Amino acid sequence: MTVMDGKSVLITGGTGSFGKAFVAHVLRNTRARRVIVFSRDELKQSEMARCYPGEERIRFFIGNVRDADRLRRAFVDVDIVIHAAALKQIPIAEYNPLEAVRTNIHGAENIIDAAVERGVERVIALSTDKASSPANLYGATKLVSDKLFVAGNAYVGAGRTRMSVIRYGNVLGSRGSVVPFFQQLAREGATRVPITDLAMTRFWISLGKGLQFVCDNLERMHGGEIFVPKLPSMKIVDVARALVPNAEIEVTGIRPGEKLHEEMISDTAARHTLDMGDHYVIQPEMEWWKGPPLQGGKTLPEGFSYRSDINESWLSVDGLRDLVGSPLS
Repeated sequence: MTVMDGKSVLITGGTGSFGKAFVAHVLRNTRARRVIVFSRDELKQSEMARCYPGEERIRFFIGNVRDADRLRRAFVDVDIVIHAAALKQIPIAEYNPLEAVRTNIHGAENIIDAAVERGVERVIALSTDKASSPANLYGATKLVSDKLFVAGNAYVGAGRTRMSVIRYGNVLGSRGSVVPFFQQLAREGATRVPITDLAMTRFWISLGKGLQFVCDNLERMHGGEIFVPKLPSMKIVDVARALVPNAEIEVTGIRPGEKLHEEMISDTAARHTLDMGDHYVIQPEMEWWKGPPLQGGKTLPEGFSYRSDINESWLSVDGLRDLVGSPLS
């Protein structure tokens, strides 16, 4: 039994890397009553629909999270919403800031309003490590989005809607990830690989593990939490050496808005975060948060921060190759 059994489940950005994996998982492993793919691109929807001939539970809904009226229509008789739609490319957000604000912030506001109005039971919003102590516009918009979803629980009133956030690092093989870029260079026989900085580190998660983390926390959420998985780190230069082993490394310099190391929990947020063993839970600081019992949770030491350069877990070259070879592991 899962919380999705017998429910109507909608995912925004449903034709993206995560969305396609999520839909396949729900149709294969749950008894969800209906799965709705909400996205902007009719071509991607038509291509995705061809993967499910005869599947009566799947629906496709063209729409944009910027359009509040369209979301209200889409959320009729919906029980669970996974919000994966976002503008995610750092350089594009830097040069098109208002577009990022309209999608990532105003879109989040529209999701919250529509969910509360239509009585959606559970909302999970996908976030990013770039939302912690943001250094670029994308991270800043996702930080605002995170805060909107957490605070949204305060004005549900007598309604049933509960909202939580999932925050994790780079997804191996997703669109925009450096991994497909390096793999393409390897296929082309490239002799040089561009690296922004030799010391740069990132958190890494496979698509399958990211998907499972979302499903696990959809089950355990109370509303208001930011769930953070414990992930391995790896230097970007080691990623390049793993995937394009015979190429020369060319250092190009950090791009505007890019961090040397990523962070998922700041030292400030750590003061109200619990260590749950295989993941962390950042708890709301608002007065309405009564702190439902989190069995086994431990407080974090003073000055703790969860950064990719001081992480206790590191991914080896062979480990990365294994993950890339089986991205849904």
